[in-house]
Amino acid sequence: MISSLHGTLVHKAPTEVVIDVQGVGYSVSIPLSTFETLGNVMGTVTLLTHLHVREDALQLYGFSTEDERSAFKLLISVSGIGPRMAQGILSGIAVNDLKNHITGGNIGALTAIPGVGRKLGERLVVELRDKISKLETTSTMLAGSTDPQARIRSEALLALTSLGYTRPAAEKALRAALQEANGRETSIEELIKTSLRHATK
Repeated sequence: MISSLHGTLVHKAPTEVVIDVQGVGYSVSIPLSTFETLGNVMGTVTLLTHLHVREDALQLYGFSTEDERSAFKLLISVSGIGPRMAQGILSGIAVNDLKNHITGGNIGALTAIPGVGRKLGERLVVELRDKISKLETTSTMLAGSTDPQARIRSEALLALTSLGYTRPAAEKALRAALQEANGRETSIEELIKTSLRHATK
């Protein structure tokens, strides 16, 4: 089992990175919150990982904090939530907020998360309320310092399509998010979260 990776960041995108560990390049799917903690390409990073095993593939998911990895494992334990959906949920909400909504039984707030309908929101509360209440949210970052903003629009579009939205739907949501920003400079995390909110309408 691969528990963590420490090496050189050779490629980064909002939902995927490649880390070179002593000459071996590992492709790792990440939530948006982890992307925001990564440093520059060719810098050194450490990611906590979860190896998801399917009959036809092995997929690594990476996280900058133990909080994120623990929340991911809890999410995929819920019926109907696969790793890609869990990745999308963690891209749309902070772990501490997710914990508070589930423990508080706040179905309305949960259904505001992209990809979560009422039935799934209720299932999250029923199945995870006791488990997630024990989750310690320390938010200790492992990956490094925040990278300066660059090519935000294209990276946001890539993130949306990687999370399962069609390109036309992603572009429409992105345009709405940019219009909402009204020329104000935003981080890629903020832009993608706003786009996800528009994409569900």
